[in-house]
Amino acid sequence: MWMGLLNKQPVAVVVVVDDDDDLGQRGHARLGHVLMDGFWWLILYLYIGVVDMRLSVLGTTKQSTTTRRLVCSPGAMTQTAHVAPRVGRRGSWRVNGVDVDRKGEEESAQEKSSWDDAGEDSSLFEDRVEMAIARAAAAQRSYSHFTQKQVDAVFKNAALEANMSRIPLAKMAVQETGIGLVEDKVIKNHFASEEIYNKYKDEKTVGVVEEDAVYGIQKVAEPMGVLCGIVPTTNPTSTAIFKCLLALKTRNAIVLAPHPRASDCTIAAAKIVHDAAVKAGAPPGIIGWIEHPSKDETFQLMKSPKVSMIIATGGPAMVHSSYSSGTPAIGVGAGNTPAIVDSCADIHMAVNYILLSKTFDNGVICASEQAAVVLENVYDAFRFEMERRGAHILSESDTEKVRQGLFPDGRMNADAVGKSAYELAQLFGLDGDITDHTRLLIAPIDHVGSDEVLSSEKLCPILGLFCAKTFDDALEIANNLVENGGKGHTSVIYSNNREHIEAWENTIQTVRMLVNMPSSQGAIGDLYNNLDPSLTLGCGSYGNTSVSTNVGPKHLLNFKTVAQRRENMLWFRVPPKVYFKEGCLEVALRELQGKKRAFIVTDKPLYDLGYVDKVVSVLESIHVHAQIFYHVKPDPDIETIQTGAKELSDYQADAIIALGGGSPMDAAKIMWLLYEYPDTKFEGLATRFMDIRKRVYDFPDLGAKAPLICIPTTSGTGSEVTPFSVVTDGATGSKYPLADYSLTPNMAIIDPQLVKHMPKSLTANGGIDAVTHALESYVSAYATDYTRGLSLQALHLLFQYLPRAYKLGPEDPEAREKTHNAATIAGMAFANAFLGICHSMAHKLGARFDIAHGLANALMISHVILYNATDAPYKVVAFAQYKESHARDDYAQLATLLDCQGAKATNSKIEQVVCLVKEVEKIKASIGIPTCMKDAIGDRVSFEEYEEALVKLAEDAFDDQCTGTNPRYPLIEDLRQMMLAAWEPLDYEAFLNEP
Repeated sequence: MWMGLLNKQPVAVVVVVDDDDDLGQRGHARLGHVLMDGFWWLILYLYIGVVDMRLSVLGTTKQSTTTRRLVCSPGAMTQTAHVAPRVGRRGSWRVNGVDVDRKGEEESAQEKSSWDDAGEDSSLFEDRVEMAIARAAAAQRSYSHFTQKQVDAVFKNAALEANMSRIPLAKMAVQETGIGLVEDKVIKNHFASEEIYNKYKDEKTVGVVEEDAVYGIQKVAEPMGVLCGIVPTTNPTSTAIFKCLLALKTRNAIVLAPHPRASDCTIAAAKIVHDAAVKAGAPPGIIGWIEHPSKDETFQLMKSPKVSMIIATGGPAMVHSSYSSGTPAIGVGAGNTPAIVDSCADIHMAVNYILLSKTFDNGVICASEQAAVVLENVYDAFRFEMERRGAHILSESDTEKVRQGLFPDGRMNADAVGKSAYELAQLFGLDGDITDHTRLLIAPIDHVGSDEVLSSEKLCPILGLFCAKTFDDALEIANNLVENGGKGHTSVIYSNNREHIEAWENTIQTVRMLVNMPSSQGAIGDLYNNLDPSLTLGCGSYGNTSVSTNVGPKHLLNFKTVAQRRENMLWFRVPPKVYFKEGCLEVALRELQGKKRAFIVTDKPLYDLGYVDKVVSVLESIHVHAQIFYHVKPDPDIETIQTGAKELSDYQADAIIALGGGSPMDAAKIMWLLYEYPDTKFEGLATRFMDIRKRVYDFPDLGAKAPLICIPTTSGTGSEVTPFSVVTDGATGSKYPLADYSLTPNMAIIDPQLVKHMPKSLTANGGIDAVTHALESYVSAYATDYTRGLSLQALHLLFQYLPRAYKLGPEDPEAREKTHNAATIAGMAFANAFLGICHSMAHKLGARFDIAHGLANALMISHVILYNATDAPYKVVAFAQYKESHARDDYAQLATLLDCQGAKATNSKIEQVVCLVKEVEKIKASIGIPTCMKDAIGDRVSFEEYEEALVKLAEDAFDDQCTGTNPRYPLIEDLRQMMLAAWEPLDYEAFLNEP
């Protein structure tokens, strides 16, 4: 600038204009008389530099004081520059007695050059921008410590002052931009202040804003920091008020980037809000602005690392720039709102609302209707009512003139933006009878596309008009309009037909779907609906924006979620009725009196041995007919279950009785489910879950058609009281443990008469299965005070009575009864605490090598105990109540409580665990369980075959439903190594010697 002055090149001079006091023009104009030599040139340079870089409103608080930059040369400055207030609606200026129309400025503003700094050194505007940001950041740091009460006081005072200035700001906006109507801009300013205040005055934006004491969740609101607010030329004051108020409510600072053609009024609005905020206690500088907006300065503001968020309202190019700036941004999308007028619409209301909306502020609202799509049978009535209310239907020739004049080069003519219908008619030279009372120009058109420019957005009171033969045609036209430049923004329908409205909802891709209301006023919210009031309207991913709602305070806050540790809700669920003691079968079954048809699920051996006859005899005595399904195999497969479910459905039973070991009871549970809900898919039932309460696949509640009564004839599975069922895929041989509390039987009958003559092998395998249930449920991550007592009592009974029941059988009825009870008690424990990896591996080993389930558990349980018994596992199961790994302590506690040999003689937890394992191995030996896998299957499976299968079995076991509650979360390789080690007898010394 200094070199420019020395060379007598044009320089920028700041001239202050006061509409009410000519002191500014008299004082500053005298500068021209003193610029006569180099010394004064230096003084002028210093003066202009300071003013140009620092100030926009000098030494006055009057709203009408503004700043203009005039390009002057030294020669010109030797004359007095008489500067008078602006005159005329177009915002002309009087300089040296000559009216300078702003039209040229408007035209050039559309070109890239209007955003340039006319060759100004980039470091100057960078300094200006950084200083504005620094001031705002310093103020925000102080403001961030304000309480909610202090913030609300600032918010209220700022809103009041902005509202009081709504008329002067509206006049100033129209004067400066030449766009829109003063009266409508008054309404927008009113909305931006009063409506926004009333909506958000009670909203918490400081500290804890949400709290759930039960679940231990708090949401804490924190400000983002310094915001960048891009302000458009179409809504220069209302948007500025809106963004400033939101910033104040959320304890943010904001720096506004006005449009070059609307900088004076935007800055005036910002200054009013700023001064009111400071008066209420906010730190000075909490609201800032770019003094002399240009594209480069706006980009510098957006890209600054000190800016936390951009709120971009403006043209597509500016919004796109905000998103590509590298700073988080909230932007608006372009609008091309279609309004469907259905056959059943209230035509008078539809016409009135469309006129109200499309003519509001001369059509510059981006949400305003761009085309009406009217059904054929009401088309003429719609046209008639439009003309009656002041609209003018364009002829074909005038429509073509509008096409050429409104989009002369494919882009909208800036001179047409925000002009009245009469002004547009003069601008385009239309022949129709259009007066200054004409409210709207309507152009009938017949298709949508790039070759029909009138089917795109028109920021003036010109409306496209389509005639649709059917509602489907109307939907297609409306959808095409949205696709043609309005995706995500807004659409409107005038209809009372629910089916039509639903079809429209499901077809049109806009985030604001307005029914029977004016689009401009409806989209901004609160006036005609309960949408959040806003002047920044997100368009979602449809319109390539980051939000799909009306922007409000929540979008300008960071929310910290403070989560207190909470243990999950726990439960204890068993069948409503459990009958036990010898002879309880008849008493319990008599509760079915009143039922008509009972479906009995069992297996062929039990049927042949006459066990079913005992049940049928009781049912006949209470006049209940019975049908028997005795085709259940060991490890029931899906095909058998589906066959049984079909017979059950054909029979239409009102009671289901499962009689047998685990297989009939497991099969009956799934038959029950398929009977009551035939559309159930097995794939869904087998879906794995992390938490049974939050599973993806929900089991329905059962029992509406028939209750399920389970009568065990073995002692071990516990299926009579559990929500579990193990089903085999006959095609692959894979076993699927299914779990859901809906599968819990309604009644369990534990009659020891039915197990008195169990063979030894069944006694051993069932009994050791129950031992495994009790051991795994005791140390499970889901174990509770309610389940551990059951697990412990089951182990007490099994350790004492299982060897006796095995050895003496029916000769020791006490041992039979106690073992039978223990199996059910262990079932109750693991029904609620779940199991662990011993069962995970047993499921896969049993299916692969045809090993009885109880035996497979017996061969793995000691290895699992030693694996789990560590204080520092590599991984621990993730469950809130399981605070730390304590499986070693649990096992050691069991060893002492069960009085395992040597457990009380040592204080070493590891040695106590070994004592427990030795006791388990002792019991296994007493009931004829092999010591290792080689002894169990080595006569038919080679070690090489066994080892080769373990890679796949380990992976399948890892994904078994039981793995998730094991106290030590295993690696797949850990599972493989355990199964590999099980081939040979257990090595205690190796465990004792581990570090």
